Amino acid sequence: MDLLTNFPLLAALAAIGFAQFVKVPIQFIVSRKLDWSLLTSTGGMPSSHSAAVTALATGVAIETGLDSPIFAVSTVFAIIVMFDATGVRRHAGEQATVLNQLVADFHKFVEEAKMWPKMNDQEKQKELKELLGHQPIEVFFGGLTGIALTIALHFLIS
Repeated sequence: MDLLTNFPLLAALAAIGFAQFVKVPIQFIVSRKLDWSLLTSTGGMPSSHSAAVTALATGVAIETGLDSPIFAVSTVFAIIVMFDATGVRRHAGEQATVLNQLVADFHKFVEEAKMWPKMNDQEKQKELKELLGHQPIEVFFGGLTGIALTIALHFLIS
């Protein structure tokens, strides 16, 4: 049962849950639409990936100190994950947007050219996931979320 007392792990999991949950009210404030699917989706404000890795690194720092090798590992891991969230994953999402538009245009062309048999739109196309990565501001606030939540948990638990 040592797993249940692993503070860095618990902080990281709490940060993921909190960041995913808070996406729903933030999106509602911005769009006036309640979208519960954000609880399990990638992308959006704040980045749960960034919240998780910064919570992990902060928890490790609290437990082992800033001079420990494991803190160094968790910090480099956090930097790589956050860089990836704004780089590779974000660009993959932008490419998915373009591909989805190409697919939509192709479907429209086929429909007009060959009198596409009437089918449900969902049966005609399966869209790629476009919201994969994060804007830099989403990663920044995800990171702040992880750090702040971990410090708050430390004071509550200790």
